[in-house]
Amino acid sequence: MTTSTVNLYTLNYTESKTYVWAAAFILGNIALPQLFHLIPQGGMIFLPIYFFTLIGAYKFGWKVGLLTAVLSPLINSALFGMPATAMIPAILIKSVVLALIAGLVAQRFQKATLPLLIAVILGYQFVGGLGEWAITGSLEAALQDIRLGLPGILLQIFGCYLLINYVIRK
Repeated sequence: MTTSTVNLYTLNYTESKTYVWAAAFILGNIALPQLFHLIPQGGMIFLPIYFFTLIGAYKFGWKVGLLTAVLSPLINSALFGMPATAMIPAILIKSVVLALIAGLVAQRFQKATLPLLIAVILGYQFVGGLGEWAITGSLEAALQDIRLGLPGILLQIFGCYLLINYVIRK
C-alpha cells in the first residue's frame, strides 16, 4: 500500500505566489457565493464566503488566508451588495479567525485530516461567534451559522478535505 502526502506551504508576503493564490481563492469566494445565492437563503445555509478562505489558509498559510479572508467579503459586498454592509464586521471576524486558525493548525500538524479540519471549523465558529455576539449583542445572530449553516459546515469539512488532499495536493 502506497501512502502519499499532501504538501502544505507557508507563503510570505514577499512571494508573488502568495498574491497569485490569494487572487485565485478570492475569485472562488466571489463565484461560489453567487452560485449559492441562487438558492433561497443559500448564503446562510451553505456559508460559501468561508470555503476558499479555509482552503487557502490551510494549503498555503495564514497570510494567503488572511488576504482571502479580508478581501473576499469586501469585494463581494462592493460588487454585489452581499454580504450586506451591516454583516461585514461579523463576517470579517469569522473569516480572519478562520484564516489564522487554519494556517496555524496546518503549519503545526503538516497534514489535512478530517479531525483537524473539524477542529479548525469548530474553533472559528466558536471564537467568531463570540465576536459576532459582542458586535451584535445577539446570541441568536451569533449562533445562526450553526443553526442554519450545518450544510455549509459539512461542505467545508468534506469539500475542503477533498480539495486539499486530492485536487491541489502538490
